[in-house]
Amino acid sequence: MRSVRGMRIASAVVAGGLVLGAAACGEAPDDDKNAGGTGGKKFSACMVTDVGGIDDKSFNTSAWKGLQEAKKENDSIDIKNVQSKAEQDYEVNLTGFVNQKCDFILAVGGLMSDATKKAAEANPNQQFAIVDANPGLDNIYPMQFDTAQAAFQAGYLAAGMSKTGKVGTYGGQPIPPVTIFMDGFADGVAYYNKAKSKNVQVLGWDKAAQKGSFANSFEKQDEGKKVSDALVAQGADIVMPVAGGAGLGTTAAAKSSGGKYSVVWVDIDGCESTPDCSAILTTVVKNIPEAVKEAVLKAAGGEKLQAKPGFVGTLANTGVSIAPYHDFDSKVPADLKAEVDKLKADISAGTITVTSKAQPTK
Repeated sequence: MRSVRGMRIASAVVAGGLVLGAAACGEAPDDDKNAGGTGGKKFSACMVTDVGGIDDKSFNTSAWKGLQEAKKENDSIDIKNVQSKAEQDYEVNLTGFVNQKCDFILAVGGLMSDATKKAAEANPNQQFAIVDANPGLDNIYPMQFDTAQAAFQAGYLAAGMSKTGKVGTYGGQPIPPVTIFMDGFADGVAYYNKAKSKNVQVLGWDKAAQKGSFANSFEKQDEGKKVSDALVAQGADIVMPVAGGAGLGTTAAAKSSGGKYSVVWVDIDGCESTPDCSAILTTVVKNIPEAVKEAVLKAAGGEKLQAKPGFVGTLANTGVSIAPYHDFDSKVPADLKAEVDKLKADISAGTITVTSKAQPTK
């Protein structure tokens, strides 16, 4: 089970999220209404952001994109959001949407778990949903992601691409939404070593001990760069930062390194969310938009969202994945691409089991 403390920190960062700033609490919600609707009864889907704000280029942006895509598909859906500046805003903002009689209220991230649970207990007939947490109430639909599976592919890929025989990873803080990526990555490298009789080393994370390198920040790029600089100095030529905006210090340094090392990004395709595509080998993607879109469309269609089992994103249901290789496409050997693809098939089929202490609970 994830600790309450872990939950509270979780979504401010959730692995790889670019926390670039927060809008003030209490500002007018961002309405996005379709003037060309059917004229029938509207279904209101309302989102409370985490402190990163709607333009964090990652977590909140992903969830908002899901609402926007649901609206595109069903023009009877009205969407709006309110942005939280601090943790104490969560309950106020959630309750505000209850009072506005929103049909569907989405909380973005584990940091909001306690506030969402409290609001849901006080309003048992209100449909809530939450990303990256499971408060365990029937009127809260949980959407979680087993990113260890896709990170396993990324670890195997990194091991196959490394020229130095050393790859690295680091986190923002040692919390479940971070370490789940690091566990999968380390296991993917280990699987490569076993399959190829190699000895590629993972710097920055010991899965067995659950200890490793951390920037102690999800925002400070200089702190991220400092940690990855140390990993590179030890020989790592591919680094996976799981540290939110702090990881941009690593991508920028990799981009300016003249090819000395490259990066595996997380959460949203780094070639879409960062200016450093040329240094990004791939991204371990968390498909928040699709999960949110499907939940909203089902609810708008009158379907009761089942809190058990909720939604857990896996490779099999495309809830997690690795992004295209982009600038590295011609550099990744065809046989390695095929092996990485086969890993997806094997993990999806259960032939390979990926485990992490931080995996979502159902």
